[in-house]
Amino acid sequence: MLTISGTEDHDMRRLVALALALLLVSVMTPLSAQKPKKPKGKSSQTQVTVVFSETQREAAHSYFVTQYGRGNCPPGLARKNNGCLPPGQAKKRYAVGRPLPAGVVIGELSVELSARLGPAPAGYRYGMLDGDLVKLAVGTMLVVDAIEGLVR
Repeated sequence: MLTISGTEDHDMRRLVALALALLLVSVMTPLSAQKPKKPKGKSSQTQVTVVFSETQREAAHSYFVTQYGRGNCPPGLARKNNGCLPPGQAKKRYAVGRPLPAGVVIGELSVELSARLGPAPAGYRYGMLDGDLVKLAVGTMLVVDAIEGLVR
């Protein structure tokens, strides 16, 4: 039979405690070395609304009514919201969500309309195309949004 004296018992406990401490340190080190998780909630990035706001849509419609008056568009064509053009003639040279084809020239906005809309967000610009007000991504010329049927 093996007997352990009090001093050996104390040394054995210290050895076990030391082994447990080393084990904990080795387990905890990889956990603390992991990448920190992203905080939940609001991010520090600024979000940009790239579509026309309701206020901007109203301002554009109001401007064109003031400048050109209300059109005498028949009710059937007015519902189509295509600038009062008959079917087959309402062809657009752009599509929202796609870049403009090469060679398409964008008309500039009047100073008054620009003032009513406010500045475009950074990286975007406004322009007139096919009687519509368009919002374009600078560089790619991606049509982000459009207010259609403003010029008849």
